[in-house]
Amino acid sequence: MATYQCPDCGYVYDEKVGCEHEGYPAGTQWEDIPEEFPCPDCFVREKPDFEMLEGGK
Repeated sequence: MATYQCPDCGYVYDEKVGCEHEGYPAGTQWEDIPEEFPCPDCFVREKPDFEMLEGGK
């Protein structure tokens, strides 16, 4: 499982945890998240802007 970080605010999407309040339960893979997924913390960046963190896939 991988993690991806918003370059603006530092929010981390962890595939193991998901993002329940946005409708993505634990285990949701990054490739299953839509391209227009906004950062749930800052709403400035979208999925294509996120960066994979070290130790990812």
